[in-house]
Amino acid sequence: MRRVLLAGAAAIGLALAGGAAAAPASQPWMNPRLTPDQRADLVLKQMSLDEQIGLLHGSMPMFLNPRPPGVVISAGYIAGLPRLGVPPLKESDASLGVANAGRGKTDDATALPSGLATAATWDPKIAYQGGAMIGKQARQKGFNVLLAGGVNLIRDPRNGRNFEYGAEDPLLAGTMAGAAIRGIQSNHIISTTKHYAVNDQETGRMVLDAQLGDAAARESDLLAFEIAIETGHPGSVMCAYQRVNGTYACENPYLLTDVLKRDWAWPGFVMSDWGAVHSLGAAKAGLDQESGQQLDKQVYFDKPLKAAVASGEISAGKVHDMAHRVLRAMFAQGLFEHPPEAGGLDTAADAAVALKAAEQGIVLLKNEGGLLPLARHARKIAVIGGHADVGVISGGGSSQVAPLGSVSFPRPPGAPKWGGGILFHPSSPLKALQARAGGAEVVYDDGSDPARAAALAKSADVAIVFATQWASEAMDVSLTLTDNQDALIDAVASAQPKTVVVLETGNPVLTPWIDKVGALVEAWYPGHKGGEAIAEVLTGEVNPSGRLPVSFPASEAQLPRPALSGDKVTEAADNSAQPKPFDVAYTEGSDVGYRWFAKTGEKPAFAFGRGLSYTRFRYSDAKVTGGKTLTVSFRVTNTGARAGTETPQLYLAASPGRRQQRLIGWSRVALKPGASTAVTLAAAPRMLANWDEHAHAWRVAGGAYRVFVGPDAATPALRGSATVSATSLKP
Repeated sequence: MRRVLLAGAAAIGLALAGGAAAAPASQPWMNPRLTPDQRADLVLKQMSLDEQIGLLHGSMPMFLNPRPPGVVISAGYIAGLPRLGVPPLKESDASLGVANAGRGKTDDATALPSGLATAATWDPKIAYQGGAMIGKQARQKGFNVLLAGGVNLIRDPRNGRNFEYGAEDPLLAGTMAGAAIRGIQSNHIISTTKHYAVNDQETGRMVLDAQLGDAAARESDLLAFEIAIETGHPGSVMCAYQRVNGTYACENPYLLTDVLKRDWAWPGFVMSDWGAVHSLGAAKAGLDQESGQQLDKQVYFDKPLKAAVASGEISAGKVHDMAHRVLRAMFAQGLFEHPPEAGGLDTAADAAVALKAAEQGIVLLKNEGGLLPLARHARKIAVIGGHADVGVISGGGSSQVAPLGSVSFPRPPGAPKWGGGILFHPSSPLKALQARAGGAEVVYDDGSDPARAAALAKSADVAIVFATQWASEAMDVSLTLTDNQDALIDAVASAQPKTVVVLETGNPVLTPWIDKVGALVEAWYPGHKGGEAIAEVLTGEVNPSGRLPVSFPASEAQLPRPALSGDKVTEAADNSAQPKPFDVAYTEGSDVGYRWFAKTGEKPAFAFGRGLSYTRFRYSDAKVTGGKTLTVSFRVTNTGARAGTETPQLYLAASPGRRQQRLIGWSRVALKPGASTAVTLAAAPRMLANWDEHAHAWRVAGGAYRVFVGPDAATPALRGSATVSATSLKP
């Protein structure tokens, strides 16, 4: 097969250099001048029904005996067709890097910061660069499919997989995920986007029924996917585990056929999540490929699918379309011409990409009296808790990347019975601070004894408490910090008013001690070089510019569902030990996150979009114009003493017949002290529209639209309004 692929690649190289023949006559589908659809049609004409079906189901390599040469233990494998030059699909998890095959083992993969950390940059360029880096590493490790592209909305801040995703807002989530997908696929590999759709909690994920109306879904969860798919063009979409309005997501014709393939005209293939196929009806509904087939009750897309074609239950044309979509994605992303080859990692350069993302995603939430950056004249700095001497925490589950030198701690009670324990990346904030202390003494206490830690803090000029909260796939989390960390922070802050808290979390958390601490920094799961990034921000080497992609509630009582639905049952490796089916009614509709706070009038602890800087900014000179859409221009000035980056955000406040806050645009501007710049933001018409179920279209109502510009969703700095013309937009 390798000789066939290399021969084809050589012919392509001649054609691109001016040669006459683009492909051997016996394999016309190897001609790169043809469209991906034409090439898929040509190769399909040479394939038997059995060969087509062979593309539609895949194994977990750990179950293959013998395992094909060159196939490592990883997420998935679909055999190729050597006689036709069709390469196999070699699939690896996930969005934060090339996940390790054996849990508990480490390798030279580079771990990006969490999806939330990248989203907190509000910078699609950062997302693209991170995607390009992990896509490159995937190729260099022999993979041509990366199961990345998480775009589920943060509808519930307790969702254990929120750290993999992007935001509670569909425009921000879709834009950032789309950029990451483009970066991944720039390496001639396929990226997915997942988990389609309304996959918003892990508790009971195999059995729950997510109930959400068409209009509400189109304006929230589905809109995030729509934007990611439009901007990222992923080769594959991975459907989710749970039911949506009564039907499993992977056999839901509304999601897979009506919306994804008809309304959005998306040409790629739908793969299932591992263990998410429940019947052959999934093929009729729009599923194209059964993944991780060993986790399903049977391999539905093999012999049962062939029997269904023979009986006429499923047409041969349907199977042809399913195989065409798989092949088309392979041609579109260059899998035929560019087979992955192991080797060539540049770990230093890749770590620099992860460091930049972490630096830009750290959010400064409080800085009373300019406590940060740390004063150079501080003689003694107490660093307390969070295993800051070891490294930085990361999220668990299938996305877990375990770089060399990572340290594991035991899995806590209630964690899934598969996967490893709590993993810390080997990037110690303590060591990074000591290297930047400028002669100050930096001492450490593990925080296990609050009284001892408080005494150390009192003896120092400033105290830094590191607080961690582990989250993982297959479990949800509390918003309260675990392991008595709130009491630790309270004790330290009571003894030392100059206390800085650094959060390493995959979700928002409650901050009952906030009035006692001088500064609060959200570092998320900061990845491969997280310790260095944190130290750079604390010492002022880097001016923080991150902005919250998710609201921090003041209490769980403020949420649409103060208590999580469903029974918490620890998930087994074979998907057994599941709770009884239950419903989750998303009665808040499209009022997710900051929209919910705007609707209810409740005040969050920290608003969506919030992020402080070591300088100050002023907004002025607003001008709002209407017409076919809204355009807002204004000026941003750096009124502080050092260079910094501001992220002005444009929000819709009200539209004709509807009062709903929406993010409709933003910009990032880097300014030197005293400098100012003009910013113009134009809203995409769809962001002003409501979904009309009867007309099956987006409708922009004609009339007055009120907007505001501000540094976050709760702080209007400039207001205005303009008249927008009525229009209708087809999906």
